[in-house]
Amino acid sequence: MRPNDWHLTEDIDDFLAQAGDFLRSRPALHTMPLTVTEKLRALGPAGSGNPAPVFGWLEQSGEVRATFYRFPGRGLSVTSLTPEQADTLAVRLVSLRHALPSVSADHTTATAFAEAWQRHTGATPTLRFRLHLHRLGTLTPPEPAPPGRGRLVDDRDHEHLIRWCREFAADVGETVTIDAASWANTRFAEKSYTFWETPDGTPVSMAGVNPMVAGQIRVDPVYTPAHLRGRGYAGAVTVEVTRAALAAGATDVVLFSDAANPTSNALYRRIGYVPIADWAGYDFTLTESEDS
Repeated sequence: MRPNDWHLTEDIDDFLAQAGDFLRSRPALHTMPLTVTEKLRALGPAGSGNPAPVFGWLEQSGEVRATFYRFPGRGLSVTSLTPEQADTLAVRLVSLRHALPSVSADHTTATAFAEAWQRHTGATPTLRFRLHLHRLGTLTPPEPAPPGRGRLVDDRDHEHLIRWCREFAADVGETVTIDAASWANTRFAEKSYTFWETPDGTPVSMAGVNPMVAGQIRVDPVYTPAHLRGRGYAGAVTVEVTRAALAAGATDVVLFSDAANPTSNALYRRIGYVPIADWAGYDFTLTESEDS
């Protein structure tokens, strides 16, 4: 094995043995790979019902400098890279006949990799989304809070929860089937959820959180039906799950927001979330090469 190179594996335990300390060294910025690998580790081999993902880590001078993961037929998710590192990764994946539909990463990395992928494959990158990654600074609950209270979602709410997750996915442009049959294999299933209810017990907003990994918890999703927006419910339920995350011992509470949505970005900043990185996703024109 060449020490200064990208190393690939489908073995989650092997990957975490090599790259786990690197991922835990920056838990807020590495929220996505930490969450994904913890879910796969907990489920065990084939437990997710999906084909095994490919993991990779870049070793330079005896240290891990970057990682990636991708599921067959899906895009690449990668930690921060220099342009040179992005180029070497593109070269390596091309040599292994990976046909990537997309890449997501911090904006600088995603752009560098998209340009490298275009150079080496001829595929045309198209910017699909821009996000802000926020980390909690000092929690500042809104005053006054809207009337009502937070309540943990339980089994009686399952149909309601599935419907709202489906509506959220449609709002953010995710192409995914979310119903009772598919629920367990969606990215929404492993989360815990809280509803904000009006005083008469009517749910008006929800927030989910991922399980804590390396001291970080990610708030996702936050959703209020369109006809109920503008009343402070999203802020109230986000504060509710944030308080619970801190009470559970989280040292980093993070969330993503749509960079093009000034309302949600202003809301998160008002309640104490601070932007720490810009995120981006590029789609690629598919090539004729065979996906691995």
